[in-house]
Amino acid sequence: MQHPAQMNERNRFQRAAPQGMRHSRHEDRARKHLPKMLQSVACMVGTGKSHLAAALGHQACRRGHDVTFTTCSRLLAELAGGHADRSFAARVRKLAKITVLIVDDFAMREFTPAQADDLYELLSERAGQPGRSLILTSNRSPSDWYPLFPNPVVGESILDRVIHTSHHLLLEGQSYRPRRRPGRAAPAARSTP
Repeated sequence: MQHPAQMNERNRFQRAAPQGMRHSRHEDRARKHLPKMLQSVACMVGTGKSHLAAALGHQACRRGHDVTFTTCSRLLAELAGGHADRSFAARVRKLAKITVLIVDDFAMREFTPAQADDLYELLSERAGQPGRSLILTSNRSPSDWYPLFPNPVVGESILDRVIHTSHHLLLEGQSYRPRRRPGRAAPAARSTP
């Protein structure tokens, strides 16, 4: 599994968890549903969405599932490359077979018509595969994703597969990044009973 380089140990992250993120509840959900769930994680910038998605992926790896972590822009570039070398169908089949596909920073910007079509093909192929999970992280609420698709019919088809069949985790809180700036003291560890 590929994962963010800044991934911290779970217990260090847990001490400063943002509001809306209770690890035991999400860990229980992951144990019960991975790899059978679609997951959407939306939150403010820097509140731990990528870390949480990577942790869910790590849990799936520990249970023997194959996991791929990528950004949305890299995924779209991978699919676009398939048009250039005529390997699009093979690339979609390969991505459809992955048990847990984690797409970080979904819906950062508007999709082109070709990107939207590529996403539709990938999600349609994955929808036909039992036991496949898709984890999306985004800085936008799922309701804000619709206008990012140039063709409303394609957008609705994609989002219908994602939004209405998924668990949503909406994280609130302040960004972790200002605490990690050089010259800033590390936050004091909270003690747990």
